[in-house]
Amino acid sequence: MDYAIEARDISKQYPSQKQRTAVSGLNLAIPKGQLYSLVGPDGAGKTTTLRILSTVMEQSGGAAYIMGCDVHTQAEKARQHIGYMPQNFSLYPDLSVIENLNFFADIHRIKGSHKEERINEMLSFTRLERFRARRAGALSGGMKKKLALACALVHDPAVLLLDEPSTGVDPVSRRELWVILADVVHQGVTVLVSTPYMDEAERCHQVGMLYDGRLLTSGTPDELAARLPFEIVEVKARPRKAMRQIVSEMDGIIEWRPVGDRLRLAVANHNGDAQRVMEALSARFQEAGLEVRLLRRVKPSMDDVFVHLVNEQRSAQ
Repeated sequence: MDYAIEARDISKQYPSQKQRTAVSGLNLAIPKGQLYSLVGPDGAGKTTTLRILSTVMEQSGGAAYIMGCDVHTQAEKARQHIGYMPQNFSLYPDLSVIENLNFFADIHRIKGSHKEERINEMLSFTRLERFRARRAGALSGGMKKKLALACALVHDPAVLLLDEPSTGVDPVSRRELWVILADVVHQGVTVLVSTPYMDEAERCHQVGMLYDGRLLTSGTPDELAARLPFEIVEVKARPRKAMRQIVSEMDGIIEWRPVGDRLRLAVANHNGDAQRVMEALSARFQEAGLEVRLLRRVKPSMDDVFVHLVNEQRSAQ
């Protein structure tokens, strides 16, 4: 299979930080036309990985390829295929929206009528037509992200690398950005996006979970959820303190964690264990006089997968 993005055992150490390893033995193989999410907390190695793949930074070991081009030995050729959007706003705040787009089109040597056509397409695509004369520094957070995305796409790259594009924007802009990304992928572009938000991972074809510089697992969201050795039961009851006390004393619960005003319980998935635990909880709640608002099985989320993998990793250390 031809991959748009490949990473073969790449690593990165920072000598100035006492040989701190930011990425260790990372392998990726992302087919053309896929939306791949690299998820993990701050410090997991997401930004370092994207900088290596975008040719901004050299790896300490291993090899990486964009559309078959080695990002180290064929960096200039690889850049022709890449649209890169760093985490921090990297455009020119004193230039208008249209001036920024013109500048990036010129950098990529887009000429004549094709340049005007691509800029107009990007303005329409990101819904920034009405703001073409506004200075970039005066845009809202969400519009700044859209402009950065438009500038990254103006030269029609085959691969788009986005470092936490939705961080720091409002919920409406965040949803709009993901609608735009779905359209980008529909047009055949391969997108690798890093994010700390597990719910965003569920929108992607493939997910890679990164922690402490290492890739813990990868696969489709359904595949990752299916690998969990337990089912998820969600419970909500009042008073909350009594609910937590009963859950913490109940046999058959592997682990539990609060999510908002409810608890998510990991229960072994052998021969009806989840049903037995739910019946036992219902009986204990009734006996204690709790008001039960919710007690049901739910589909595992990417949060459940990530928490489980991190706990396993910490236990092994």
